[in-house]
Amino acid sequence: MTGDDPGGLAEVVRAAGARHGDKALYVLPDGRSLTYRQLDRGSEALAAGLARRGIGQGDVVVLMLGSGPAYITCYAALAKLGAITAGVNERLSPPERRACVQVARPRLVIGTPTLLEGCDLESQAGADDVLAVETEDGGGQVLGALGRLCAEGCEVPSLAPDGERPLSIVFTSGTTGTPKGAVFGARQLDAISTVDGGRRWGGGGRGLSSTSFAHLATMTKLPQVLRGGGTIFLMARWSAGEALAMVERHRITTLGGIPTQVALMLRHERFDASDVSSVQLVALGGGPSTPALVRRTRAGFAAPVVVRYTCTEAGVGVGTAPDDPEEDAEETVGRARAGVDLTVRDEKGVALAVGEIGEVCLASAATMSAYWRDDEATEAAFTADGAVRTGDLGFVDERGRLHLCGRSKEMYVRGGYNVFPLEVESVLEDHPALAQVAVVPRPDPVMGEIGVAVVVLRPGKAVPTLEELRHFGRRRLAAHKLPEALVVADDLPRTAMEKVDRRALEQRVSPRPDGEP
Repeated sequence: MTGDDPGGLAEVVRAAGARHGDKALYVLPDGRSLTYRQLDRGSEALAAGLARRGIGQGDVVVLMLGSGPAYITCYAALAKLGAITAGVNERLSPPERRACVQVARPRLVIGTPTLLEGCDLESQAGADDVLAVETEDGGGQVLGALGRLCAEGCEVPSLAPDGERPLSIVFTSGTTGTPKGAVFGARQLDAISTVDGGRRWGGGGRGLSSTSFAHLATMTKLPQVLRGGGTIFLMARWSAGEALAMVERHRITTLGGIPTQVALMLRHERFDASDVSSVQLVALGGGPSTPALVRRTRAGFAAPVVVRYTCTEAGVGVGTAPDDPEEDAEETVGRARAGVDLTVRDEKGVALAVGEIGEVCLASAATMSAYWRDDEATEAAFTADGAVRTGDLGFVDERGRLHLCGRSKEMYVRGGYNVFPLEVESVLEDHPALAQVAVVPRPDPVMGEIGVAVVVLRPGKAVPTLEELRHFGRRRLAAHKLPEALVVADDLPRTAMEKVDRRALEQRVSPRPDGEP
């Protein structure tokens, strides 16, 4: 990291403010914007104000703020102080948000009254101080009441470079159990910038964002976003219709999203009438993409499609490139990205041969340092030689491409045979009547478990019978993998991170006490 090419987040914020100036970094739904210069100056003043409040190097500050200018300015300000930002997804329930605070045990919580409500942080939640600030300001100030904390004209002390200094805590997004906080520092963020953009300045386009800023993407990729100098248009709440309208209105060049979101856009009634010609690339990540979805996306947007795969703890993982053969994105999640060591291992941690199914493990300079204050979970997350255990099952083919089979906990056993839902879904989603499909297990007194296909229909299509669906899948799947029950739904339930909520689906299809499905 040199002065000409800064690597730390605080330094990149300052350099981006000087380079990109009054160009909009984020644009809010109401048209207000946060420029690169405003982010630098605002975070500098806020850092001085927080320092007056006693916040300094090594202090943890939890952010319960909506994904917008106030959040990103707080993150930049805390980086300038050497403090640690722990962002909490605003879509979590109050008990889930409280659980994150209990894990972080912060010096300070900054949150909106709405997000703080119901969390009961004053009652043994582990927070030393709670600051409620309203970030919505009818007067046009993008920081809202947070601006009152700023101390204009006060100098913020510079920090000595330290790649291992904790910078952010990213909470895992599981639907059960206690959340865990993955810790990242300047070293990891710099490694991610190198993989994503070679730490180059310029070249940023126009994108959409509806993902919580507390997610891995913003918390670890912000330096490279700032280097790129692009503009990101924020959505208050994602919907397929609004996403299509914004692509058309703002001439979006890069469309990133989880597969569910893109699938919903493609099947929206206004898709065919929408002008999506500005889109130059579609990036799918955050969940499995079926071959049918990749093909429909490529055809619908008339643009290259790339897929990305990683987990929170790994930082970066594998992916495809725009100029890869089309089948790579359809059949696989691509090859290990630069600097990433990809292995597939058995239960003892031994690397498996090409074609053998095991747990996907990833190692690179971008992997988390640890789980925050959880040595036991940290030890379980890594192999003996330092690779992250993703919990996903897959295999590497002879061309070095990773094929995912699903989560190890999603696999079910029917009559002694292992069934991987993702494999079944990838086949059934090719059925012309189906827009989405998820396969989940249901207890069965004879087979142990059977598969239930929960399907969402494409507009104007009739419901296929179970036998028709089984017949369609029989061409590519063994009989024991075919679903033995069918449920039609208007939509698939999703988690706070917009992934399919399989736990909720399993509860939905579980047998009732009277034995009826």
